[in-house]
Amino acid sequence: MHKNLQNASLGRQLYHMTWPMLFGVLSLMTFQLTDSFFVGQLGRDPLAALGFTVPMQQLVSGMYVGLGIATTAIISRTLGQGEDLRAQRLGGLVIAIGAGLALTLCLSVWLLQSVILDLLGAEQALRPVIREYWAPWLLSAWTGAMVYFSYAVCRANGDTRLPGYMMIITSLLNIALDPLYIFVFGWGLPGAAWATITAFSIGALIVFPTLLKRAWLRFDLLQLQLAQAVRQLGGIMAPAMVSQLMPPISAMLATALVAGFGSAAVAAWGLGTRLEFFSIVVVLALTMSMPPMIGRMLGAGDLENIRKLVRIAVRFILGWQLFIGLVWLGASGVVSTLFSPDADVQDTLLSYLLRVPLSYSGLGVCILMVSVNNALGMPMRALLISTLRLFACYLPLLWIGGQVSGLTGLMTGALIGNLLAGAMAYSLYRQGMNRLRRPA
Repeated sequence: MHKNLQNASLGRQLYHMTWPMLFGVLSLMTFQLTDSFFVGQLGRDPLAALGFTVPMQQLVSGMYVGLGIATTAIISRTLGQGEDLRAQRLGGLVIAIGAGLALTLCLSVWLLQSVILDLLGAEQALRPVIREYWAPWLLSAWTGAMVYFSYAVCRANGDTRLPGYMMIITSLLNIALDPLYIFVFGWGLPGAAWATITAFSIGALIVFPTLLKRAWLRFDLLQLQLAQAVRQLGGIMAPAMVSQLMPPISAMLATALVAGFGSAAVAAWGLGTRLEFFSIVVVLALTMSMPPMIGRMLGAGDLENIRKLVRIAVRFILGWQLFIGLVWLGASGVVSTLFSPDADVQDTLLSYLLRVPLSYSGLGVCILMVSVNNALGMPMRALLISTLRLFACYLPLLWIGGQVSGLTGLMTGALIGNLLAGAMAYSLYRQGMNRLRRPA
């Protein structure tokens, strides 16, 4: 009886921490899908240009998500130790470091765009369309990074509602501005980026003053023992960031493989990737809500409750993601027709939806295990999971499938690779937990 009540209590805590993040992330994914829908109406070339942008978007987001992981881990533990003033200064340090890193990365992508497009295998005919889009898109990426850092500070302080609500507000605003900027103003593909810039800027004007009002940010960083704080932040941030950068590197390589099958394949693959982001929204919400809970339990030495919490989350992911995969399977014909008028893109997207979504349960477990291991203070194990998932499971099977059976085989390889990655990730998590429990 006590065990059942304890599990129910953990489940309720997880639910209350997760649901604001769920709706927030869901709204972000909805506006990204809406972007794809509107851009798809412009024709194959703008949609293909958007497809070549996806791996670079993952690169930028990987950087700020990695910093966000470190933010949540360090600030939540600091608050648990009763050092509120230090936690406020750490929040300011995160914003300052994040602004500089995001700006450096965006400028690097812009300066190296020709090299990047060569590596991605972009056709020469598409490059003018991509270049026209990338300047406002990179500005939107920097703006989005700054808003994300503010959300990370909120979560670290135990507030998931404010970032959840702001994600919904900015996403709805973005969706409303998309047709205005793209079609009414006649800005075309760049209009999608300018809509994002407008929405995120308004969000930043709301969130940052709120953080200052709540005294969750201080910028008197010289009082922080700056070198020690940067080392502490970097100790988690560096491996977490590299771990988060693994997927975009993999996405670039996967896009290069898909590009060998033509621009229609790239356009469909880009759409499929965006549908994937939408499909794992519950997993992404859990990766934001669970680390603060795990961090506090870890500080209290409560490893048994951590194990129970993770087990509850994994069981839920397995069932939920299988359901989502079956939904995409049943709706594959309608969805492929809805997102593009091009027959070749429709056929390729249909093939994608018949195969890859069935592996989202394995993918979801793998993503969650990366987040859990970072929260447990094992960032190198999290990095190992990310690396093995992509370079031992996903990409090799993608290449083998493409060699054996063309584009259809490539997608089958993605299905098998994701399932293998989930099993591998959970096994490594259990090994790590066993090591943590031995000293206790």
